[in-house]
Amino acid sequence: MALLMLIGAGVWWANQPIALRETPLDFSVRPGSSALSAARQIRAQGADLQPRLFYWLARVTGRGAELKAGSYEISAGMTPWALLERMARGDQTLLALTIPEGWTFEQMLQAMAATPGLQHDVGNLTPQQIMQRIGAPEQIPPEGAFFPDTYLYARGSSEIDVLRRAYQAMRKRLAVAWARRAPDLPLQTPEQALVLASLIEKETGRPQDREKIAAVFVNRLRVGMPLQSDPTVIYGMGPRFHGNLTKRDLQTPSPYNTYIISGLPPTPIALPGEAALQAALHPAPIKALYFVARGNGTSQFSDTLAEHNAAVARYILKTQ
Repeated sequence: MALLMLIGAGVWWANQPIALRETPLDFSVRPGSSALSAARQIRAQGADLQPRLFYWLARVTGRGAELKAGSYEISAGMTPWALLERMARGDQTLLALTIPEGWTFEQMLQAMAATPGLQHDVGNLTPQQIMQRIGAPEQIPPEGAFFPDTYLYARGSSEIDVLRRAYQAMRKRLAVAWARRAPDLPLQTPEQALVLASLIEKETGRPQDREKIAAVFVNRLRVGMPLQSDPTVIYGMGPRFHGNLTKRDLQTPSPYNTYIISGLPPTPIALPGEAALQAALHPAPIKALYFVARGNGTSQFSDTLAEHNAAVARYILKTQ
């Protein structure tokens, strides 16, 4: 009879709501924790959970060896039994980090450093050391190497782990896009496609213009014309750029000054998204060699210099 009463009391306790210091309550359990240690950690973080009762519940149900470390959330009304099941499944609370298209590598690192819940482990590393840690080949530059997307992570995850996932995502996307590229492009490697995609990403955010801008750059590469992309000059200037490009800026030598150099710059200038990758490898079937911003977010495309000069007069100089 006493045994039945103890079992009954245990069943009753396992199905009672856990009293919480705050609702919902976020907590973390360290790797390698036993059921008893996990319960003590949860209690210390604000849940009125009886460690020994939780330990016996885990042991009797055979769940003790299945509990997974990580970050979890206890909502109002959750019982010890439901909590045990959640931890056995590894149903963790996930946080989100969004990396937008067009960001630079430095902007991405700054955002990660300010993101809560991440283990900040790249602050003292050089870009080259970061690339080594994520397993990238030595010749892959960090700029443009990470796919812009929203990444879910458990509290306490490493920045290196998130960066590795973003890097692997870009390599997979780039490989697929390169394998399906249009024929006869003036691009020799997937890395060149990534560079071109980064220029397209920075030149426009308008979906209807991406393939046309890609066509202008591809057409220029084919005939040996300088790409003359302002975003590449700005990228090469770094902190020296203060909001306005001058004639002197366009005449100053730099590996990224596409008014002076021939062909593509040496590395991407930003993180291109999927649409920019597709545009770079599937440019529009047009002969345009020029484009100019209309001032409303769209661009005017021209086949000849005379047409382009007329478009500049109309949309930039406002003389027509």
